[in-house]
Amino acid sequence: MPQLLVRNLQEETVESLKQRAKANHRSLQAELALILEDAAKVQSVSFWKHSASIREQLARSKKSFSDSTELIREDRDR
Repeated sequence: MPQLLVRNLQEETVESLKQRAKANHRSLQAELALILEDAAKVQSVSFWKHSASIREQLARSKKSFSDSTELIREDRDR
């Protein structure tokens, strides 16, 4: 499994994380892994919600967009 190394944290931050881990009956490593996994999920969910919002706005705008297939092919052939 991949590993991360975080350098130069404030002592207060480390102590706070240790206390949080203890309160949740987890090791510091397990607590940090959970925090990072949750943060990554939130970012992913936020991205997809934003993407859906843009698609809805475009659909409501009633604008028509030309097919870009030919432009992409021309660009690829350069």
